[in-house]
Amino acid sequence: MATPLPPSFTIPATATETRRDPLLHGELPPLLEGGLTVKNVWKNLDWKHVLGLGLTPLIALYGLFTTEIQTKTLIWSIIYYFATGLGITAGYHRLWAHRAYSAGPAMSFILALLGAGAVEGSIKWWSRGHRAHHRWTDTEKDPYSAHRGLFFSHIGWMLVKRPGWKIGHADVDDLNKSKLVVWQHNNYTALVILMGVVFPTAVAGLGWGDWRGGYFFAAILRLVFVHHATFCVNSLAHWLGEGPFDDRHSPRDHFITAFVTLGEGYHNFHHQFPQDYRNAIRFYQYDPTKWLIATCAFFGFASHLKTFPENEVRKGQLQMIEKRVMEKKTKLQWGTPIAELPILSFEDFEHACKNDNKKWILLEGVVYDVADFMAEHPGGEKYIKMGIGKDMTAAFNGGMYDHSNAARNLLSLMRVAVVEFGGEVEAQKKNPSVPIYGEQYSKNE
Repeated sequence: MATPLPPSFTIPATATETRRDPLLHGELPPLLEGGLTVKNVWKNLDWKHVLGLGLTPLIALYGLFTTEIQTKTLIWSIIYYFATGLGITAGYHRLWAHRAYSAGPAMSFILALLGAGAVEGSIKWWSRGHRAHHRWTDTEKDPYSAHRGLFFSHIGWMLVKRPGWKIGHADVDDLNKSKLVVWQHNNYTALVILMGVVFPTAVAGLGWGDWRGGYFFAAILRLVFVHHATFCVNSLAHWLGEGPFDDRHSPRDHFITAFVTLGEGYHNFHHQFPQDYRNAIRFYQYDPTKWLIATCAFFGFASHLKTFPENEVRKGQLQMIEKRVMEKKTKLQWGTPIAELPILSFEDFEHACKNDNKKWILLEGVVYDVADFMAEHPGGEKYIKMGIGKDMTAAFNGGMYDHSNAARNLLSLMRVAVVEFGGEVEAQKKNPSVPIYGEQYSKNE
């Protein structure tokens, strides 16, 4: 049996966070101390990222206007785009950030190289930020909180310097124990130059003599596309689509985002079940990252593919369906809730009908005022008139006619009271000599 913690017990704060509840997204503090003034933003620009993310599109545009693209180079650029993109999605994201599966040494090494070729930081740096994003989603400690705007979550978060304590803590001890991750982190700059620029350029240059095209298209233009495809996971995937599993936070599912991000667009599912190696759970949904991992597992390069039980996945879906149904129900008129109706004795009910000329009938213990409906009754006014002041439960439920759900819904708008002990039916249970009107009437009929 676990020993309870003493009342004074507190978890010590780490170097990068204070132990307090994160603020709600509507209360996010200013991004920078002193506000977002031109002078303040200029002072806090992260020039490494500003230049890197700003110059690559300009270089790519220059290449597009000055360099003829060869068919082989175009095909190679597309292939390397998918390869380095999958280095991020299958490697950085699902393998290292979420440990959604295990990869053998060869596959891990290739993914580490391809991830470096995407030039998005080392495995350790990328995974640390992504784990913080999952832990602190939509709060001020989320590194790329969607509630700071689409531009910020897409690219703006990398353009300004923020103190480390402003970004929520995330545990990366497992990554620090990985020799491959540590090696890639320590040699990241060299690997970026090799895999991001030299390798794609050399393949086109040595392969078919297109050094210039290899540099501008397979290296630089491909890099721009890979960058913004990944960035869309932080921006577009929190803006476009729906939340079929949970709508308390911003992640959403949409096939367009999935198409742009190599399958990472079913983001609402992913935030609910982050250690599932899939983002798309249906066979017809686009998720090439899932297909790659499953294929590698088939050939023995990957193993221990994690999936959440279908029962738990369905729970989340059904809870959201129920929530949306309830939201729609609140927009409809359902009459006065039964719990808020006044309580009458059966004698009071009879007295009101006989002496006060109330046009009331009793069904299943609830009193309904049918004065304005008698003439509109599809079965004729006669049958309702003969039931005024009586319990029509048995007649309503098949003794005379088994009424539809629509009839029950219509009646809900006519509720005026409830009868103590459930009315004549309950009284008959206590004293069988008390007749139930519906049964009696149907026999006479």
